[in-house]
Amino acid sequence: MTILQNTPERLVVQAGSAFGRTTFTFDKTAGRARIERSFALWQRRPLELALAEIDQVDVVTTHDGASGAELHQPVLHTRSGQAIPVPVADEEASRTVAELRGFLGLSS
Repeated sequence: MTILQNTPERLVVQAGSAFGRTTFTFDKTAGRARIERSFALWQRRPLELALAEIDQVDVVTTHDGASGAELHQPVLHTRSGQAIPVPVADEEASRTVAELRGFLGLSS
C-alpha cells in the first residue's frame, strides 16, 4: 500500500501492482469514499459511497488450496453487506487495516 495523501481530512492510498491497481480516496469534508480500480489498461467504473456506509475494516484470512498457505487480505465492509477487498501484499494486511481504521475512526 502506498499512501499518496494523508491529512486529517483526506486519505488517498493506492494498492495493487502494474497489472491491477486500486486507488482509495477517503474524504471527510465531502463525507465520501471513492474507489477506482483498473486491470491492465482497462479502467472499471469507480465505486462511490458515503464514509458513514463503511462500518468495518478487517483482515480476512483464506486458505490457498494449491500451496496450503494462509492468505490475509484487508476488506472494507459496508452497512449494506458489500465487501470491498483492498489488494495489498500479505505482510501489509495488518498495517493497512490499522491505517484505514484510524482514519475512519473505527474500533478494532
